Amino acid sequence: MHNVVCVKQVPDSAQIRVHPVTNTIMRQGVPTIINPYDLFALEAALELRDKFGGEITVLTMGPPSAEDSLRKALTFGADRAVLLTDRCFAGADTLATTYALATAIRKIGKEYGSPDLIFTGKQTIDGDTAQVGPGIAKRLSVLQLTYVAKIRALDFTARTIEAERRSEGGVQVLRTRLPCLITMLEATNQIRRGAMTDALRAARAPIVKWSAQDAHVEDISKCGLRGSPTVVKRVFAPSSRAEKAVLVESAEQPAEALLDAVFKHQPKLEADLAALAVCDL
Repeated sequence: MHNVVCVKQVPDSAQIRVHPVTNTIMRQGVPTIINPYDLFALEAALELRDKFGGEITVLTMGPPSAEDSLRKALTFGADRAVLLTDRCFAGADTLATTYALATAIRKIGKEYGSPDLIFTGKQTIDGDTAQVGPGIAKRLSVLQLTYVAKIRALDFTARTIEAERRSEGGVQVLRTRLPCLITMLEATNQIRRGAMTDALRAARAPIVKWSAQDAHVEDISKCGLRGSPTVVKRVFAPSSRAEKAVLVESAEQPAEALLDAVFKHQPKLEADLAALAVCDL
């Protein structure tokens, strides 16, 4: 059994900064952690390995410093770690990220064996889109189970998996075929403390590092900022303080005085309301 767990090194949410030009998150000089949601995905993969054996490959895309998060994942018991790092990946949105990760997962399958399950967290704390997991599944043409709270059964003979997922209407019990991608919900398992042997191994273990060329990325234009169609609207502060106006001088006709003051500053609003009134008649 081979499971691939996608993790992400994210900036500490209390110290996030945004680039003023590209509107992307600035990661230099900001403390980083493993995305908390991804830890529940890693634990789910570890629990399956405890029951059925096999191997776990942890994958991340990021700068060279993301190696720290991969070593942390190794301390929990993952067997190997792959870092997808290249300057062309910088500034990727979810579309570009899923393209790069799906390409890397294909190579992982060729190098270490095709994955039976691919795990991701529900979402990341620096994006909150919950799109990367489903996007990877779509690009790899594998089935997906999202918002999974519990894996109930795994049958290698029939190549099926049964899981509980949370939905707005309650809990659904679903069964699907392998290979499959699973996005795990938070607080669905108890994250283990790594053993001393795993911690010592993680400190010495080599991290597999792939560039875009190493991962066999065919179209660089689909990666990074160039491959990210997401449009971020910037919010600007007012150039000057709001004008303070005395709208009501007398309490005898406060409503009429307020409307007159509003229409004085917004003449188009008065015309629009008048047109609506004519339509109603």
